[in-house]
Amino acid sequence: MILGAFLATLNQTIMSVATPELMGDFNISAATAQWLTTGYMLVNGVLIPITAYFMQRFSTKQLFQASMFIFLIGTIVSALASNFGILLTGRMIQAAGAGIIMPLLMNVVMTLYPPEKRGTAMGMVGFAIIFAPAIGPTLTGYILVNYTWQTMFYGMIPLTLMVIGFAFVYLKNVSERVNSKFDIISVVLSTIGFGALLYGFSRAGSLGWSSAEVLVFIAVGIVALALFTWRQLVSDTPLLDLRAFKYSMFSLTTIINVAITMIMYADMMLLPLYLQNARGFTALESGLLLLPGALVMGFLMPVTGKLFDRFGGKWLAVIGMVITILTTTAFIDLTDSTSYGFLVLMSTSRRIGIALLMMPIQTAGLNQLPSRLSAHGTAISNTIRQVSGAVGTSLLVSVMTSRAKVHAQDIVATGSANALSQQQLATESMIQGINDAYVVIIGIAFVGLILSFFIKRTKQVDEEDYKQIVSQ
Repeated sequence: MILGAFLATLNQTIMSVATPELMGDFNISAATAQWLTTGYMLVNGVLIPITAYFMQRFSTKQLFQASMFIFLIGTIVSALASNFGILLTGRMIQAAGAGIIMPLLMNVVMTLYPPEKRGTAMGMVGFAIIFAPAIGPTLTGYILVNYTWQTMFYGMIPLTLMVIGFAFVYLKNVSERVNSKFDIISVVLSTIGFGALLYGFSRAGSLGWSSAEVLVFIAVGIVALALFTWRQLVSDTPLLDLRAFKYSMFSLTTIINVAITMIMYADMMLLPLYLQNARGFTALESGLLLLPGALVMGFLMPVTGKLFDRFGGKWLAVIGMVITILTTTAFIDLTDSTSYGFLVLMSTSRRIGIALLMMPIQTAGLNQLPSRLSAHGTAISNTIRQVSGAVGTSLLVSVMTSRAKVHAQDIVATGSANALSQQQLATESMIQGINDAYVVIIGIAFVGLILSFFIKRTKQVDEEDYKQIVSQ
């Protein structure tokens, strides 16, 4: 299941580096090509809330096999795509399968392992969540230098078949099936709400926050989600049980996870922009810069899981946030001559901080939930991660773009622009805009640091306590 999650998560990030080549092959604009990532994220985000129902209605084996088979179909369609429309269709089919896999895997961990051993298991899950996107740009860069973009999808087909084969032989059913009612109105509200919100935030990065299109979609998303929330709270069998937020540690760690996801996704977007657009490095060189950090995180995730089981999440989170803040300060003064080696060192150090944060904090919150809310808690957690990633990316792209314009105007006003070409002026202002975006990241990290001091080690709520809390 971890290998399946690894493939699904890796697939989410591989297209970003391939965008320039796809623009040339299909003769499309950057805004159109970006839909290969945005569309994937939209389908993924829309499906995740529904997985709580799927996990109760179907067995572990049925659901995992079905999701991997859907993912396989999407991969084959993408590999054989002869035009952009077919490729986008394949990507969205992939996303339909991938959106189920991660919440299902996390729910299996919560079912199989007692609270005192979940940290180690979630550390292995974290390997899939964080390691895969980190090596995605490097792998894609290598493939694009030596092969065609279709190779990315052809390479996934045998790996996906292998996972399906292993699951058929070894995977066992670990969750209890419940014949709960399928609430179609909640599904519609959830789809409209999360779909509109994710679309609005994803478009804000390119259109700006004042765009009518962005504001309308965000407003529609908020209204639909408000109605969705109301329906879940009054329903006897909610599609997504939001009563999980009545548990203080789950609510606290969910907020902290919003900050962590924004920090992680933003860095994965800002650093390649700086390297490729402002410094002229190749896609492969940009990907290779992230590789040492990915390897370090791969080794650290199981270790941090064991540390969580022994010491809890509070001090892991505090230390991780401090490391993240200190290393991010290195990125608020980037120039057109900042050394590649220095960037590798700081980026790798930054990943150490994130490795201490991600899974321990999420596990600390999920550990408090009673077993009947595990499926809903994991679905909520993964949904919020998707939304946070979209919001964080759009917010920081907007900061970078708007501040770059301000810096360009300042350079012109001081008369320094006379000594610069148009290209040099654009590059200099962009670098300063990226520096400002990293300042915002530090601000978000400080909020996460303050909240981390309130993390406590909690026991899983039993059935009697659950009834008492829900009735309040």
